[in-house]
Amino acid sequence: MDVAAWYTLGVVLLVVATLVLTRIGPDLVFIGGLTLLIVAGVVSPQDALAGFANPGLITVGALYVVVAGLRETGGIYWVSQQLLGKPKRLGGAQLRLMTPVAAMSALLNNTPVVAMLIPAVSDWAKRNELPVSKLMLPLSYAAIFGGTITLIGTSTNLVINGLLIANDATPRLGLFDLAWVGVPCTLVGIVFILLSSRWLLPDRRPARSLLENPREYSVEMLVEAGGPLVGRSIEAAGLRSLPETYLVEIERGERIIPVVSPQERLMADDRLVFVGVVDSVVELQKIRGLSPATDQVFKLRAPRSERIMFEAVVSDSFPLRGQTIRAGQFRSRYDAVVIAVARSGRRINKKVGDIVLQAGDTLLLEARPNFAEQRRNSRDFFLISSIEGSSPPRHERALLAAGILLAMVAAVTFNLLSMLQASLLAACVMMVTRCVSGEVARRSLDGRVLLVIAAAFGLGQGLEATGAAAAIANILLGFAGSAPWPNLLMVYLMTAVFTALMTNNAAAVLMFPIALTLSQQLQVDILPFAVTIMFAASASFATPMGYQTNLMVYGPGGYRFSDYLRLGLPLNVLLGLITVLLIPLVWPF
Repeated sequence: MDVAAWYTLGVVLLVVATLVLTRIGPDLVFIGGLTLLIVAGVVSPQDALAGFANPGLITVGALYVVVAGLRETGGIYWVSQQLLGKPKRLGGAQLRLMTPVAAMSALLNNTPVVAMLIPAVSDWAKRNELPVSKLMLPLSYAAIFGGTITLIGTSTNLVINGLLIANDATPRLGLFDLAWVGVPCTLVGIVFILLSSRWLLPDRRPARSLLENPREYSVEMLVEAGGPLVGRSIEAAGLRSLPETYLVEIERGERIIPVVSPQERLMADDRLVFVGVVDSVVELQKIRGLSPATDQVFKLRAPRSERIMFEAVVSDSFPLRGQTIRAGQFRSRYDAVVIAVARSGRRINKKVGDIVLQAGDTLLLEARPNFAEQRRNSRDFFLISSIEGSSPPRHERALLAAGILLAMVAAVTFNLLSMLQASLLAACVMMVTRCVSGEVARRSLDGRVLLVIAAAFGLGQGLEATGAAAAIANILLGFAGSAPWPNLLMVYLMTAVFTALMTNNAAAVLMFPIALTLSQQLQVDILPFAVTIMFAASASFATPMGYQTNLMVYGPGGYRFSDYLRLGLPLNVLLGLITVLLIPLVWPF
């Protein structure tokens, strides 16, 4: 290797070491590494930045918008509630969880799916008195399993397919081609977790569940006439065992039902009085068929789907102090509606409009997203904070959003459109039909993930252009000989190690030029090596940083690093063996 190759290899090793030994964000680390290559002239700016125009990267971004459309219409939340049900045992709960998650992750990018389901699974675990630490890692792992089934299941598959297309004029993989290996891996992985997680996963509460004396709100919800809850019992509607929330009473005309039976059937215009913490109140707003009982929410100028919720603490100089919310005309003055009020951390047992506001009261508000910015310098409130994920779903567009997703999948399946074309078209239709607003679509794009992918392309280009990739390939040939299968195993092991230390997309992009050179020297097809990289970069279970969904469940599950090793390491070995045995049978050398 010449000086440029050694320099490039040194930069890559520096990037890996920085990711392992520091807490600097991977996007900053990879951009920094790419900058070192550009400044040294190892790669031209055009080649270094070509990753930003890669079809795989653009497809990943478009799919974030598609998933946002499903989330904003309540589609994923509804599916999770319908499919999870009420299990009687832990094994049944894990099976109910992993099966639909794997299926959804095969058709949707798995990272947004996990992000959507974390709060739903946490609530589901509390409602059914199940240890959440036994469910969060199975959630992440099932999403990873499902992501290996189709080309769109994970961004890694799309990125590697984009590299295949760039190195060969025609697309090499169809939407469901990976299922020949992905489905067996998924089935084996689910069975392994069902059999072993009882002993290998801890029974531990997440840190957030240890908080005492949470702030409680009393909130009234109205059963919508003609909605899906009319005629259903409290239990069947899922309102009996809500986490950290309980149904106090039902107001039905002039009649009050103080002790609500699980078999009590809901009627149109019933007013349901709930008591719960803020997260639970937010979830109530997302239940299809329920709406806030105060008619003030429908008098705001902005549509409900364009609003979010805030918590605001009343100050000593609040102009409406000592007046009721109704008499003070709170909505007209602040262009916001009070959903509930808490005083000294406790609920106030009055109708919202009749509450006399005092200094120190905490108001749960519904308003435009810019409410906090507008009131930042106001002396009316001590503190204003927005509540993440509190925008009411657009339930009336849920079927439309699901139809757009199915049309996208069908267009790719029958080769009517490429994956890039179909995902971009689906994202545009989601916005045109207002399944997702432009602002939410912009926020749904995970810029850090996209930057890592794009910068990793530049580093991979540096490895290939300087000959460093060829040198590493020769080292692998020295270990594995000239037989294709041992080299395939070495590619899997190297990719798996890189993935455990850095992000999966970055590891895949860095390994691709090495695998490409290796296949050329062996004079065999690149496709089995490329698919091996896809699976090795996705099937990373042994560390939190190995896959983004593993890191996402770390806090909600209350996990420690060792928890991942106990369950994830044997799972890595098991699925690795299945992968390297099946791939040559499906895609011969």
